[in-house]
Amino acid sequence: MKIAYVLNTYPQPSQSFIRREIQALERRGIEVLRLPMRPSDQGLVDPGDQEERTRCQYVLASGAARLLLALLACVACAPRRSGRALRLALQMGAANGARLRHLIYLVEAAYVARLTRRTHCDHLHAHFGTNATTVALLAAQLGGMGYSFTTHGPEEFDAPLSLSLGEKVDRARFAVAISSFGRSQLSRWASFGAWDRIKVVHCGIEPERFPEPKPMPKGHLRLVAIGRFVEQKGQMVLIRALADAVRDVPGIHLTLVGDGEMRADLEAAIADLGLAQHVTLTGWLSEAGVRDELAGAHALVMPSFAEGLPMVVMEAMAAGRPVLATYVAGTPELVLQGETGWMVPAGDSHALADAMVRLASVPHDKLTDMGKIARERVFDRHDIDCEAEKLAEHFDQAIKGQAT
Repeated sequence: MKIAYVLNTYPQPSQSFIRREIQALERRGIEVLRLPMRPSDQGLVDPGDQEERTRCQYVLASGAARLLLALLACVACAPRRSGRALRLALQMGAANGARLRHLIYLVEAAYVARLTRRTHCDHLHAHFGTNATTVALLAAQLGGMGYSFTTHGPEEFDAPLSLSLGEKVDRARFAVAISSFGRSQLSRWASFGAWDRIKVVHCGIEPERFPEPKPMPKGHLRLVAIGRFVEQKGQMVLIRALADAVRDVPGIHLTLVGDGEMRADLEAAIADLGLAQHVTLTGWLSEAGVRDELAGAHALVMPSFAEGLPMVVMEAMAAGRPVLATYVAGTPELVLQGETGWMVPAGDSHALADAMVRLASVPHDKLTDMGKIARERVFDRHDIDCEAEKLAEHFDQAIKGQAT
């Protein structure tokens, strides 16, 4: 079995879950052709991401001439299919006033279709229901191959009509959601007849990378938050909550791992609220660096406004740390109130502050026990080899269905 993975910008620091999925499929003997549109312009600090970049064939690096020649070849070889693909691209582009952009996607899709046919791929798979899936859909139309895609959220669920999300599900051999919540969102826009083709396959972790957790630290409460500095992650609410919490827990310390467009705003808020001694910003770290930060914390805090099902929550639980998170998307499917962590309403800085104050009073042994339960739960639900096996079965069934 040979699968072509169609991706937008890859690899990226915040998308190591895709790399782990691909590698788990390869351990099962499946050949994976990596076809991102472009490389990331962010610095890749993790050696795994750096190595993964060398295995990618970047579509846009081929140049405009080769992409256009691929489209002309598709038209010459299969004029009817090409005509249908053109009409579909224009139809999807009309949904958000982006016909020109979708014509560009068609050109990219032609290159993908030609390359995957020459390299004898059996199926196309995309991650995220945005432009990568548009390219995969159009490439499937041009090349007569089946495709599937994985949605993560929240971006896809913020703009389902302009992304033609229902159309993408309806035309796919199958569609993947990473949580039951995600499946429900795809079901909103797909036809009823497509519902059985919407599968839940969790993002996964590699248990062997999480040996026996380091002991829960003692002393003042230490929290870590990990993620892109963007509005949906809720770090600004976290900073405001921290300002309230330090009045009752003066020794509390928060480490923010990540970077992004909101960094300057966060730095300004930290200074304005007098929190410089309570907050450390690390920038992006390697996977090993993230594990070190988790080991030095009592809990992960995830204050998101919108999510799919955060990988960092899985990693924290695998590291034997409870999680303080918000009631959004798929997170409550993993974090159990009072057992593996605590849940608060999204956007409520006072509730978050109160939860941090209560967390500071939880006995050390209780935190350790919660971490053990969290570790067992995430290993049971999110082992990447088990999830890759599910995905491989869906690929196999899709290919066999295509052949018949």
